[in-house]
Amino acid sequence: MCFIFTCGETEFSKDLTGYEGVLCQCHNCGNYAAKVIKRNPWFTFCFIPVVPLSMKGYQDVVCSICRFAQPLQNRQDVVAQANGGGGGGMPLQDHQQGGPPQGWGGGTPGQHGGPPPKQQNMQYG
Repeated sequence: MCFIFTCGETEFSKDLTGYEGVLCQCHNCGNYAAKVIKRNPWFTFCFIPVVPLSMKGYQDVVCSICRFAQPLQNRQDVVAQANGGGGGGMPLQDHQQGGPPQGWGGGTPGQHGGPPPKQQNMQYG
């Protein structure tokens, strides 16, 4: 008679209370897609969770794009953002006053309108 048993680890996660809807910047990839979650790892026997590996769980900031995880206590900007302080959020784009608009037909910086400079022919010898 032969029995095959499998052992492993699985993880249950959920949004951390008080941090719902808080999005912050990932310190690995730079995207604003990191959320605060609470993770609870469990030891599994035959794919059934049997023993919790941590009683309190882990509070982490996890990026939904690159899956980079960082402990919440290392991210004071996220803690300040959840407590109503400024300290975080998505930065606004810089708005420049004066001059032509940048983009198509706006010219290069330092050159306001007019034709581009004429190129010089290469000379050999």
